[in-house]
Amino acid sequence: MEDKNLKEQDSKNQSQAPAKGMESVDKAEKKLAYSSDLNAPSSGPRGQGDKGGRGKRPRGPRPEAESSGLIESVIRISRVAKVTKGGTKLSFSALVVVGDGNGRVGYALGKAAEVSVGIKKALNAGKKRMELIPRKGTTIPHEVIGKWCATRVLLKPASEGTGVIAAGPVRAICDGAGIKNILTKVHRSSNPLNVVKATMEGLSRLKTPVNNDTKETAK
Repeated sequence: MEDKNLKEQDSKNQSQAPAKGMESVDKAEKKLAYSSDLNAPSSGPRGQGDKGGRGKRPRGPRPEAESSGLIESVIRISRVAKVTKGGTKLSFSALVVVGDGNGRVGYALGKAAEVSVGIKKALNAGKKRMELIPRKGTTIPHEVIGKWCATRVLLKPASEGTGVIAAGPVRAICDGAGIKNILTKVHRSSNPLNVVKATMEGLSRLKTPVNNDTKETAK
């Protein structure tokens, strides 16, 4: 009889063991889920992260900049690493071309710790540095070669319907200035910043076309 009782107790203990194990596993999962909910960042209307509604405002462009009607083109975004005694500092530089499509165009290089801030700084600087480019209809008055460092950019007038035959940086400047028919060729260095500067240097040396009617009235 004693042997039977011992066998019955052993079978009961074995049947109860997995149930207790399952209960412990369920409790551990519940604790893990509860702790993850506590550590999750709060998503309030004003807050960001776990700061309790005291997050920083987003530094996006103002509505005035978006509705200005200017043609904005981002040419290049570069990551710059500066090695200092305390470690490596990463920053970004953005090359941007801005134009109104009616003869005025400018460029700028903005630097910041974030890409969006660098682009915004470049856009604001480019709007202040816009220059008036002489045009003859939808093309340029005459042929010119822009020079900057090791870059040479050939700019030639084209007939109606030719389009803008140019690479990325030169095309962005032509679109911003409202030039719709032009032939271009980049020689030697193709560095985007040098190409932009050489193109602007060549366009700035263009001479304003003089009509024959204005010459006769002047006489």
